Amino acid sequence: MIMSEREEQLAYSEQMATMLDEGKRRQKARKLIAVIRHGLGVEDLSGLRALDVGCSAGFIADELALAGAATHGVDIDEPGLAKARQRFGDRVDFQVARGEDLPFADDSMDVVVLNHIYEHVVNPEAVVAAIHRVLRPGGVLYLGVGHKWQVLEPHHRLPLLSWLPQRLADRYLRLAGKGDHYYEHYYTPAGLRRLFAAYDVWDYTLPVLADPVAFAGDDIVPAWVSRLPERALAALLPAVPTYVWLAFKGTGAPEGPDLAVAPRRVR
Repeated sequence: MIMSEREEQLAYSEQMATMLDEGKRRQKARKLIAVIRHGLGVEDLSGLRALDVGCSAGFIADELALAGAATHGVDIDEPGLAKARQRFGDRVDFQVARGEDLPFADDSMDVVVLNHIYEHVVNPEAVVAAIHRVLRPGGVLYLGVGHKWQVLEPHHRLPLLSWLPQRLADRYLRLAGKGDHYYEHYYTPAGLRRLFAAYDVWDYTLPVLADPVAFAGDDIVPAWVSRLPERALAALLPAVPTYVWLAFKGTGAPEGPDLAVAPRRVR
């Protein structure tokens, strides 16, 4: 199966139980909000309009709303959206919509979140372009992005799965008893840079590793990592499975206070 023939992953929250793990989803939200706050140089998200693309059951969208943003969530996961509306519909506007066809006006969002989504969609380029359209100049796109060379594939917990050609990946899944077809498609780091080339992208991965408490990443970053010097952290970067990026529409730069390890512009 080639990329253009992929079907959409409908009802994803019913296939992947982690989407309904409220504690972990809210922890992710705290991390991304900390990055967004630093990037924009704000104490909270009051007065801002935010969009969570691929919101599923709505935990991250709800945290954006609790942080002060007028928040919208979109997904094609209708069972997940039903759960989201039931619990958080008084705080968040949830809509069934595809990422490549966002039902919002041009330049209407201050903040957009795309957290571990691009590998699931049929046309990542179209989704990224649609986000660029609705994001206002100077607005920010938070990106939690995995890459092809991650050692342990996060969905199926199989080493080197994302490295393999499609047929070998499918066979690997079958042999491991974890399914018949490997759906997710990851880009190389160079491919990710091309995917987000229309944005001014800043890499927050090292700042999160250097100060996981400040960025609510201490659930996954071992304490010893934060004690490493910046040069050693940078040497570890190729082995990090997820990059934490903040992308500005137009030319932008982080406006928050100085950090022990500063964000780096992605080139």
